[in-house]
Amino acid sequence: MFNLFKKKHTTDTETQDNGARLITFVEPKNVISEQIRTVRTNIEFAGAALDKLQVVMFTSADISDGKTTVSSNVAIAWAQAGKRVLYVDADLRRPTAHTTFRLLNTRGLTTILSTEIQPKDSVQKTFVENLEVLTSGPVPPNPAELLSSKRMSSLVAWMRTNYDIVVLDVPPVMAVTDAQVLLPEVDGTILVTTFEKTLKVNLQRTVESLRLSDAKILGVVERNKKNRVDAGYGYGYGYGYGSTQ
Repeated sequence: MFNLFKKKHTTDTETQDNGARLITFVEPKNVISEQIRTVRTNIEFAGAALDKLQVVMFTSADISDGKTTVSSNVAIAWAQAGKRVLYVDADLRRPTAHTTFRLLNTRGLTTILSTEIQPKDSVQKTFVENLEVLTSGPVPPNPAELLSSKRMSSLVAWMRTNYDIVVLDVPPVMAVTDAQVLLPEVDGTILVTTFEKTLKVNLQRTVESLRLSDAKILGVVERNKKNRVDAGYGYGYGYGYGSTQ
């Protein structure tokens, strides 16, 4: 059903074409699934110092850093822990959630933001208990403007009322401004990197850019392709940013 067991590395194009590999759902006892659950727990620990941790944004410095794979699997891990979770595909330029979760994408985030369609009529149930998904909807000509609109603020308020955890998958920081315009709506941000792929200078610029926007960066998730297990990746989580200095 899923492209989890492909032997070759998953590139950004493959993820877009086939969806992210949901190993936490397919193989919950796999060592990679346990690493994802550890990431989930560490995010909760990092967020304990905040007033609230309900809306979490996952982003990266560049494309192909793995933000969609990490965010979708962490969302599943939260759902498996009994949380009511909404996964939002806020990458309006290269959407993947509909492919990952085998859903229709005729309506979604963009239709809510640009029409009178209500959120409850666009959110879709998934094969994962406790997890619902809001796909991107049709690709718009003005993603950043839609994401920074008052209607987006109202939508996030609706999400907070109806879900325990909201996971936002947003475009890379170095590519476009979408992540920055969403910062006022989120409680914390997670950066996803790939060992020996993500450039230190780009990660440093990403952190600096987010901090200039007063982002609450909860930590960095690093995928290590060298620690592959059963066609998966090794995952590490860090609170500091020494590697970007």
